[in-house]
Amino acid sequence: MVEVNNIDMDAEPLEMLVNMGPQHPSTHGVFRMVLWIDGEKVVRAESHIGYLHRGSEKLCEGEQYHQIITLFDRLDYISNFNNEMVFCRAVEKLMGIEVPERAEYVRVILCELNRIASHLLFLGTFGLDAGAMTPVMLTFRGRERIQSVFEAISGARMMHNYFRVGGIKEDLPANFEQLVSDLLPDLRADVEEADKLLTYNEVFIARTKGIGVIDTETAVDYGLTGPCLRACGVPYDVRKAEPYSVYDRFDFDVPVGIDGDSWERYYVRVEEMYQSLNIIDQALEQIPSGPVSTLGRRLIRPPKGDVYVRSENPRGEIGVYLVSDGTDKPYRVKVRPPSFCNLSVLEVLLKDTWVADAVIILGSLDIVLGEVDR
Repeated sequence: MVEVNNIDMDAEPLEMLVNMGPQHPSTHGVFRMVLWIDGEKVVRAESHIGYLHRGSEKLCEGEQYHQIITLFDRLDYISNFNNEMVFCRAVEKLMGIEVPERAEYVRVILCELNRIASHLLFLGTFGLDAGAMTPVMLTFRGRERIQSVFEAISGARMMHNYFRVGGIKEDLPANFEQLVSDLLPDLRADVEEADKLLTYNEVFIARTKGIGVIDTETAVDYGLTGPCLRACGVPYDVRKAEPYSVYDRFDFDVPVGIDGDSWERYYVRVEEMYQSLNIIDQALEQIPSGPVSTLGRRLIRPPKGDVYVRSENPRGEIGVYLVSDGTDKPYRVKVRPPSFCNLSVLEVLLKDTWVADAVIILGSLDIVLGEVDR
């Protein structure tokens, strides 16, 4: 046995505890990982959440139904329209309301644009996680184009508060179809440029291929949905499995992966952007004229009862369980957030990986902490 400065060189290696976050740029928000590392190898990991907890579900009990839409804007603040839609659909189902066709088409177009904007943000920040600076410049350019259209329609770049129970707040600007038609070719070029730059880059492949592999059984056991599940080869998409709104009128595919690794989770999202562009193209061709709201401005009082409604937002299946006691405020609102469920598998993925890969694995899950903590 050799002793140097009172350290036993033959003893078992010591594990070092490292805090990653909650103020770390690569945790994509106020999220803390506690890593036990042996050299550069992660031995064990723990997730710590709650830094962004606002009690959104409890707040819903004190708000009238039309006021709650703004709270859903702030859950996943990268998927505002998608979240507004699922809550409105829950109330509409409870009340037995038929939404005008024009409003349904507008909702789909805006939700698919929002899906592209969300995936563009993921693509750019995931590139940063892997050490690539240029993609984020390209993806933010495309995202900025979409945000400008959102601003022209709703008056806000984020937190739109545009969808309403029974339809949408107001009809579209007169130049809406021209705005979106002009946007789509530029947007497709932005996606293609970022795709060509990053997808088959040798360094990017080395950093992501075979890293953070999730098999199908594990993905299902942990309740993964969205791109995280489809990357494992499971073709599950709520828009196809349980079509809502007017999604059954469009021809689109559900991209799936094979290996379930970080690269597949990235590439599934790239392919989804192309599919969303195709959906928007078809929606613009089919959009009818007519009214955009069923209810108008009257106070909303659903009958007593409960309902569960689910939708496909950019991160996966978001569900809303809504209980009404017959008043103008809900008795209970419970959200099933995809980011929270997808994050649950992180500790399994991080075991026996390198510290440098921890950043890639977490980034590939594409979580939003406003939705995780609520």
